Amino acid sequence: MIELLGYPFMQRALLAALLTGLIAPAIGTYIVQRRLSLLGDGLGHVAIAGVGLALLTGQAPLPIAVVVCVVGAVIVEVLRQQGKATGDVGLAILFYGGLAAGVLMSGIAGAGTGALSQYLFGSLTTVTTGDLGLVAVLAVVVLVLTIGLAPQLFAVSTDEEFARAQGLRVRVYNIMIVVLAAVTVTLAMRTVGLLLVSAMMVVPVAAAQNLARGLFASFWCSMAIGVVVAVGGAAGSFYADTAPGALIVVLAIVVFMISWPVSVLARRRRRAPSVEPCDDDEPELVSPHVAVDEGHPHEHGPNCGHARVRHGDHDDFIHEGHRHAVHADHYDEH
Repeated sequence: MIELLGYPFMQRALLAALLTGLIAPAIGTYIVQRRLSLLGDGLGHVAIAGVGLALLTGQAPLPIAVVVCVVGAVIVEVLRQQGKATGDVGLAILFYGGLAAGVLMSGIAGAGTGALSQYLFGSLTTVTTGDLGLVAVLAVVVLVLTIGLAPQLFAVSTDEEFARAQGLRVRVYNIMIVVLAAVTVTLAMRTVGLLLVSAMMVVPVAAAQNLARGLFASFWCSMAIGVVVAVGGAAGSFYADTAPGALIVVLAIVVFMISWPVSVLARRRRRAPSVEPCDDDEPELVSPHVAVDEGHPHEHGPNCGHARVRHGDHDDFIHEGHRHAVHADHYDEH
């Protein structure tokens, strides 16, 4: 690790990966709640149009991509709210229109599609000091809004009608979510790439929902997972000589695969009844003189060998898949 930090380009790469690991799951939590998990892909294609425009005009790609992506996201959200375009149609427009415009402008600029590859799949080692400064500033803005307005954004993302009834400005918050998503997508194009950034907005969130209970707990957990896989993937790509974006996404998927059986086991434990085993040293909780009917030859008692669980003012004994309770001269099955 000391060797890794000795290279200035890797220092910038690790910082960019750290910021991406924080902001992608932060805004991705609200995107997943709105059931728009593919929104990141659509915005990524709009960002390609911004990169193509930057190549055509000779400007820095990152600022132009941010502006173009934000404008496209706002247009689609406004159309969705007015009912003139459904979410699916809006995403289709983002996919095909943005991709076609980006490739077309890149070709006109003489750069060809090869110039787009570092933005499509990520290129951490080419992050400049200026890029890192812009990423840091916008990342702080994203984190301040996603954390500071978490209750309002969660309310709008979970149930728009309820949020509107509570007096929240649902339209404003919805636009804010897509704008922050657009900014996040463009900031991540140098780390994981525009084609893979959606995975960083969705997979850590899905893994966190398996590991944590509650919206706020999964929110913080997803950011922790995002940082671990982003920094780990960036560092691992240096030693393995692989594409950092691909390794980051693969690590995120591995974490999700581990979280799934953990969540299954946790749910089973929560559903299991609280059963107290019999203890020979415990005082008797039922009368030792138990009447037994003909269909139940076994006599339950404190030392009978069967587990028991408290039920109101008496004990039930677990026997052959049933709960038996002593009642006068017979047993009741629950």
